[in-house]
Amino acid sequence: MADEVARLFRFTRLVISRPVLQRARVIGPVAAILLGATVLGSIGLPTMVPAAEPTLLHVNVFRSARTLPFYAGIDRGIFAKRGLAIDLQFTENSDRQRAGLADGSIDIAHSAVDNAVAMIDVAKVDVVIVSGGDSGTNEFYVQNNIKDFADIKGHAIVVDATNTAYALQAKKILLQHGLKAGTDYTLNPVGNGTHRLQAMLDDKNNAGAILNSPFSLIAATKGMHSLGRTTDMLGPYQADGAFVRRDWASAHADVLVQYLAAYIEALRWSLDPKNHAEAAAMLVDKLKLTPDMAEKNLVVIAEPGFGFTRDAAFDMAGFKNALALRAETEGGKEGGQPADPQHYLDLSYYDRAMKLVQE
Repeated sequence: MADEVARLFRFTRLVISRPVLQRARVIGPVAAILLGATVLGSIGLPTMVPAAEPTLLHVNVFRSARTLPFYAGIDRGIFAKRGLAIDLQFTENSDRQRAGLADGSIDIAHSAVDNAVAMIDVAKVDVVIVSGGDSGTNEFYVQNNIKDFADIKGHAIVVDATNTAYALQAKKILLQHGLKAGTDYTLNPVGNGTHRLQAMLDDKNNAGAILNSPFSLIAATKGMHSLGRTTDMLGPYQADGAFVRRDWASAHADVLVQYLAAYIEALRWSLDPKNHAEAAAMLVDKLKLTPDMAEKNLVVIAEPGFGFTRDAAFDMAGFKNALALRAETEGGKEGGQPADPQHYLDLSYYDRAMKLVQE
């Protein structure tokens, strides 16, 4: 029925003149339906109800191989089928992303959910995490002259921002090897994965960085090497997820549920083996990767426990680990004790979305 209505409305736009359509926008949606029916009836055509315009959402992400579900969701019409138009924005760094979410220019942010924790605890912005996403595909990459962590002493580590997410992973790993930030090495905040990789290519004093795909795989082709995966060194980690302002979620609950349902469907499409060739072609096109590199990235992001989580489910164990990491390296709440995870979460929207995709 919905498809039939949409088809009839497209036909309506062909037979009603522009002045009439302009008048319809002025008089409001209900009156517009009556006006359309009157006009069509007067020219002997069947009356019909117009379809609603898609809801525009400003979605901000870090560009990486894990952007694939957004590309698929947009290009394959998965978001559109749920009445959504996505303005997909790529952030230079997490500071800008957090500022955009706070000022309302961003509706939905996808990045390491530790950024949401920082917004709540430090910036005192009332945001809430509404889904999981992945484990980060993070590895500690270093220059070819760095043989082990001890060789980092006296050099710099490049990070996105110094006080959130993967920078905290780097601090913890280096602490495990007896190196303290500001004493044994410096932190060089340069922004997203593209900038972190470029900083290492430009200056060998930038000894290492936490990199994820495709930047980690590209770094390997440039002679750099990995000292290990962060999940192997630190345990499970809730990396990327979706977070929004709490008041926005409350005011747009149904839209948010439809968005999460569409994202889950796009993620399922991205990881479905029968779509492998088309997904690889998307990575080649959108990220300008070679076909071989696109294939390798698909393997990485699909690996359980390292890449995407099934249906963007929230990893509570990984989140508790992230909170403990933040409490240890940044002071956290309550004298260094991790806060209650529920303080940062509202997964009710995700639960509703899962019911939709299972129907």
